[in-house]
Amino acid sequence: MIGQGLFHTFKRYRTLQTHQITALPVVILMPHSACNCRCVMCDIWKDNKNLKQLTERDVEGLLTNLKQLGTQQVLMSGGEALLNANFFGLCRILKKQGIKITLLSTGLSIKRHALDIIQWVDDLILSLDGDESLHDAIRDIPGAFKKLKEGVEQIRSIEPAYPITARTVIHRLNFRNWQTIIDAAKNIGINQVSFLPADVSSHAFNRQTAWSEPRQNEILPGENELAELYQIVEAVIADKANFDNQFIAESPEKLHDIYRYYAAFYGLNAFPFKKCNAPWVSAVIEADGSVRPCFFHEATGNIRDSSLAQILNSEASVNFRRTLDMGTNPTCVKCVCSLNLSPLAKLN
Repeated sequence: MIGQGLFHTFKRYRTLQTHQITALPVVILMPHSACNCRCVMCDIWKDNKNLKQLTERDVEGLLTNLKQLGTQQVLMSGGEALLNANFFGLCRILKKQGIKITLLSTGLSIKRHALDIIQWVDDLILSLDGDESLHDAIRDIPGAFKKLKEGVEQIRSIEPAYPITARTVIHRLNFRNWQTIIDAAKNIGINQVSFLPADVSSHAFNRQTAWSEPRQNEILPGENELAELYQIVEAVIADKANFDNQFIAESPEKLHDIYRYYAAFYGLNAFPFKKCNAPWVSAVIEADGSVRPCFFHEATGNIRDSSLAQILNSEASVNFRRTLDMGTNPTCVKCVCSLNLSPLAKLN
């Protein structure tokens, strides 16, 4: 096992050097294209009528490549992954290969799936937007907060130590409630909370075209609100206990970057630089089988037409990685979510 671990580490180093994918530690799957929320900062739900989903055949077809590439973790994203009626069937296929599974969920249906989640999913990441009234308003789903809270309580009643974290997108509608969000996460029983700014400029999250300025301004804090945003960031950072015990996942500097990200839209500073190697260490497979190097870049193939390994190491894909300059690429410059995984990092 030690030899296999060293060989996998070597392949991860070689991937970063050669741009040929010989190791792929992380894969993101989108089992279902639809979502059961109507969030103001996301357009996925607007295409709910055009349902697409991954099948057992799709996932089984990935196994040879996942084993070959040493995939250790699969993140189930969406949409809402639990809308796939055979979601836990997909999990069973992956778990038999010893792959760790993380589920990203809105939390609306985790209560009724609690037993299966504990059995087949290693950890859970829930979207949290505010206290009860604000969360429901941003999700545009009455009772969304209550369902999320009841789901966490149900899982805790069965397996108290089960790892549950929350992810919060900070934007114009909730930045003033930042401390309230932290308090709500603690009261619900969340282990850790993570914060990131809203993506208002890319084609991700089912946007057929990038948002125009009026739509951006619904989510983007106004220039006249930036001083208040800065003060709130400083107030959150002042409570050092949340960082000492790692209840807040990010460092204080990363929280400052949320302010800098929004300030950059008004030319007050550069967009924060993100050290990222996502296209070298992960791949995103959407509900229709499309493969992307990350959430924000264009698809490079489809697993229903070619194998994952063939797609990742096509001439176009290798050239994309070889020529990608994250300091100048317009998509990367404005990216809100980055992954920087060292070849030595262990996922299990």
